[in-house]
Amino acid sequence: MLVELAAANNILQIDPVKFVFGLIALVVVYLFVVRKAVPKVMQVLDERHDAIEGGIERAQKAEAEAEEIRKQYREKLEETHREYAQELEKAKEQRAAIIAEAREEAQVEARRIIEAANAQIEADRRQAFIQLRNEIGSLSTELAGRIVGESLQDSAAQERVVDRFLEELEQNESTKQAEVR
Repeated sequence: MLVELAAANNILQIDPVKFVFGLIALVVVYLFVVRKAVPKVMQVLDERHDAIEGGIERAQKAEAEAEEIRKQYREKLEETHREYAQELEKAKEQRAAIIAEAREEAQVEARRIIEAANAQIEADRRQAFIQLRNEIGSLSTELAGRIVGESLQDSAAQERVVDRFLEELEQNESTKQAEVR
């Protein structure tokens, strides 16, 4: 009885109507999925793939551009450093030239001052010599007048006496200096 009951209620046995209806439903679902869902899924996957690949390409392009910009920046920086070094060297040369020029101007000014001072000293010496000569002349004329007992009022006579007296003094001084040596 169990065997008959099992044969009547065989759960492994397939009902042909249900099988055909299930098979048709499966084909309809398969066709729907293949025609409608798969192309949309593939389109979305392609778009994502393109977006990812495009993003990678854009990132690579951006990286290449950044590298080029970095290289240009380094070149400009090196050029700026070279220009800075050149300008610094020019400034040093200008500074040296300015210092040399200032020294030369100072030396010229010092020479001018020394020459002016020497000229002033020489002028003062001449003036002092002339004053001394005049004073010696007047004293010697007065002295000569006292010794001779005559007044030497004549200017020509005074000059002759003064000149003779100064010449004798100079000769005496020259002789003394020669003896000292």
